[in-house]
Order: sequence, then structure tokens, then C-alpha cells
Amino acid sequence: MNLPSLTRRACVLSLALAPWGLRAQAAAPAEVSSELPGARLLGNGRLTFFGLHVYDARLWATDGFGADRFTTHPLALELEYARTLYGRLIAERSLEEMQRTGALSDEIAQRWLETMKRIFPDVNKGDRITGVQRPAESTRIFVNSTLRGEVRDADFTRRFFGIWLAPQTSEPKLRQALLGPGKAPS
Repeated sequence: MNLPSLTRRACVLSLALAPWGLRAQAAAPAEVSSELPGARLLGNGRLTFFGLHVYDARLWATDGFGADRFTTHPLALELEYARTLYGRLIAERSLEEMQRTGALSDEIAQRWLETMKRIFPDVNKGDRITGVQRPAESTRIFVNSTLRGEVRDADFTRRFFGIWLAPQTSEPKLRQALLGPGKAPS
């Protein structure tokens, strides 16, 4: 067998295996590459609600990331929506999930809700919202690779990314998928 024949067979095999998740590391979206140089895809998963596909999620981080200290590590969480959703409802649900890690004063809850309503747009199938965590500093929100807003509040940042990554998440299977096999502490 000659080299061109082996190369063709390797290409055919790699194309055949690609749909099964055995392809090379996915390329980071532009906002992830610019905000977190060297970030790699740690894991991905799908959120469904009553059997309906809501979004696909991907977690990006640089070397040294650990699930038990996700609040101290720069990371990006990318959500690619599978359906139309209203930004107002995304904000309201986000606040509900953020409160799973502890009560918030009415004043803080209202301020965070108004901020998220301003930042989160209505989304359609294929739209992406990416949150970039700057630990103990801020959350930067990108919509389809364009910066939409920044929340400069360390507690907001910790609780926002905790929606997906905290042990108290309402979606433990999605958390496990994002952190990768065997990465989530029990």
C-alpha cells in the first residue's frame, strides 16, 4: 500500500468518525479566543425541558481548571440556542437559578434582574450567548461574538456561572457533561 492510499483511507476514516465526537479539538469561537487565549473545550452538553431541546452548552477554560474551584478560574460558557426564547425570560430564569446558592436581598435581586434583562436579547435558533468569567471581577456577555455587556460584581459572577457549574445546580447531568467524564467531585 502506498502513502497516498494510506492518506486517503485515514481521511475517509476521520470523516466517518467525526459525527461520533472523535474529531480533533473544536476551535474556540472568536470571543473565547480573544478573552481566554489558549482555552480548550472541557466538555459540552444539551439542556432539554420536557423533551424539548433548549440549547447546547460548551465549557471553555485554560489549563489548571478544577471543578471544585471553578469560581477562581477564568472560563467561558457558550450556549447555542435551539429555539426562540425571550431575553426577559432568560433573565428571570437565570435569577431563579442564581438564588439556588443562597438568598439575595430584594434590592440586589432587582438590580441583577434589570441588568440581565438589558443584556440578554431575544434569541432564535442558532444564536449564541457566551459568558466569560473574570474571577472576583466581572462577567462579560457576548451575543454571536459581539460584546453585549459586562457586570462588574464578583458575587454576580460566582452565582451566574454557578447556574451550570455549582454542585447545587438544577441540572447535575449537564454539569457533569460540561466538566467532562470523571471531573465533577461527588
